[in-house]
Amino acid sequence: MIEDHLKNIKSSLPENVKLVAVSKTKPVEEILKAYNAGHRDFGENKIQEMTDKWEQLPKDIHWHMIGHVQRNKVKYMAPYVHLIHGVDSLKLLKEINKQAKKNNRTINCLLQVYIAKEETKFGLDPEELTQLLEDNAFKNLDNVRVIGLMGMATFTENKEQINKEFNFLKTFYDQLKNKYGFKVLSMGMSSDYSVALLNGSTMVRIGSAIFGERNYD
Repeated sequence: MIEDHLKNIKSSLPENVKLVAVSKTKPVEEILKAYNAGHRDFGENKIQEMTDKWEQLPKDIHWHMIGHVQRNKVKYMAPYVHLIHGVDSLKLLKEINKQAKKNNRTINCLLQVYIAKEETKFGLDPEELTQLLEDNAFKNLDNVRVIGLMGMATFTENKEQINKEFNFLKTFYDQLKNKYGFKVLSMGMSSDYSVALLNGSTMVRIGSAIFGERNYD
């Protein structure tokens, strides 16, 4: 039962940790079950799918874009997206700013840090990220607000490696948070969120542990 899974996970999280229920590939009916159980934060990794769901579902839902973002699709989510997790370039931030301005909004974003030992993951290394934050072009973006960092650990059974990667991200986050006013550290998914919590995550993205395995048609 989705409602039971949701309740169990929420009761296991510290009070300061936000749960994003990852609803990608899941039908509107299943999202509604979680919504009716009181949940409001949902994560999707495809802009078109998220937009279709936004159109059909209650408007007090907070939609989180957790996948890799293509710049040409930002315009579709700009009217409503609550938080964009995977921002990995100044070019992308400029596009988000442009589309946010058109919609008379300020859009919250997280910068994605590359922490995994995998080529398939996206993100900035610490030096690139610091340069971006200090870039005058970034400082002139009035319609985006970077509120923290996001990272994805290597997909492995090796808890020691996952712990090391999350610990690295937390240390880096702590170095930046006061200077840049960061409030969110998004790390941890169904398979590794317990390790992320031990390392100070403030936002976890959990899908299969709530909705069951994903449907890939």
